[in-house]
Amino acid sequence: MSLSFGTTATAQTTSRRYYETIPFMPPYPASVKGSYNPEIAVFRGYWMVSWFKKEFAEREALEAKERGVPPEVVLDEHLEDIPPGSQGLMLQPYWGPGLKMPEAKGSMIGFGDVHTRAHIYRAIIEGIGYALLEGVESIERKSGRKVNRVMVSGGGSQSDAICQITADLFNRPVVRSETYETSGLGAAINGFVGIGVYATHEEAAKQMVHWDSTFLPRPEAVRVYHELYTRVYKRIYPSLQPLYREIQRITGYPDI
Repeated sequence: MSLSFGTTATAQTTSRRYYETIPFMPPYPASVKGSYNPEIAVFRGYWMVSWFKKEFAEREALEAKERGVPPEVVLDEHLEDIPPGSQGLMLQPYWGPGLKMPEAKGSMIGFGDVHTRAHIYRAIIEGIGYALLEGVESIERKSGRKVNRVMVSGGGSQSDAICQITADLFNRPVVRSETYETSGLGAAINGFVGIGVYATHEEAAKQMVHWDSTFLPRPEAVRVYHELYTRVYKRIYPSLQPLYREIQRITGYPDI
C-alpha cells in the first residue's frame, strides 16, 4: 500500500482486478496495462499541518526562524515529547466533508488540563493516520487481500517521527524511498518505459526505486493505537453524525 502524506492524504494500491473502494467511484486506470489504482483520500490531509502552523504555531515558527530551520523541524521535536495516543486527545480529520458523508465535520475529543499545542499537533498526525487506516481496511475488504507493508511519500514522509507513528498505528513495516517526490519518480518511470529504456514497469522500478529507511512497529505503541482505533475512533463519526446534521441545518454549513 502506498500512502501519500500530501495536501490530500491518500492510500493507493495497484490491482489487476477492477473494484470500487467507494461504490460508483471508479478506480484510476494504472500506468501498468490492464491494472487499476484503487484509492481512498483524506481531503485536507496534511494541509492540516499548514493550518496548524498558521493558526497555533507562531512560537514554534519564531524558534525555527532563529535556528534557521523549517517550522516542521521544531514541531517534530515536540512530537517526540508526547506519548502515543496523545494522552487521550483524539482527532477525526473531516475538515473537508467527503463523498460518503457530506455533512461531516472535524472533531477533537478528550481534552484535559494536561494537553498542550504539542498534543494537538500529535493528535492531528494520529487522526490522519486513523483515517488512512480506515481506508486501507476498506480496500482490504473490497480486494480480499491483506496489506503486509506500507510505503510512504509526500512532504509529511520527510519526518522520521511521522513515519514511526504510521508504523505503530498501522502495525506494519513502513518503508520510505530516497525521494519523497514519488509522483515525479513515477512519471520518470513511465517515461523510461515509454521510450524503451526498460521493457516493463517492474524492471524500471527495480532500477529506479531505492529505499532509504524502514520503520518497524513498537509493540506497546501498537497496543495503544489498536485500542483507541477500534474502541474510540471508529465510533466517533456514528456518534456525532446526528449532531453534524443538526449543525448543518441550523448554520447552513457545509452547503450541501
